[in-house]
Amino acid sequence: MISRKIFSQLAEIILEGGAIKATKYFSERETVKATLRGKLHRSSRNRSNFAEILFTIGPPNYEERQFIKQVKKAKEPFPIKKIQIKWPKKK
Repeated sequence: MISRKIFSQLAEIILEGGAIKATKYFSERETVKATLRGKLHRSSRNRSNFAEILFTIGPPNYEERQFIKQVKKAKEPFPIKKIQIKWPKKK
């Protein structure tokens, strides 16, 4: 069972922190991630700033499976306490 608190933490990381993806690992087969869809325009002329966040619950994707292999090699226990954050590329 996934608590509601996780969803608010992931959304807060994206909206206030400026990340594009935040992932919480519960086990080798279950992850919860929040992904920003589109772009956040903080200094927009039209003042219609909104964000669309996509929540995904389920098995890890390829990149996340690679991370899980590294975690298992380092002998870290599941669930992983820290939330993994992906930041936007700087131009």
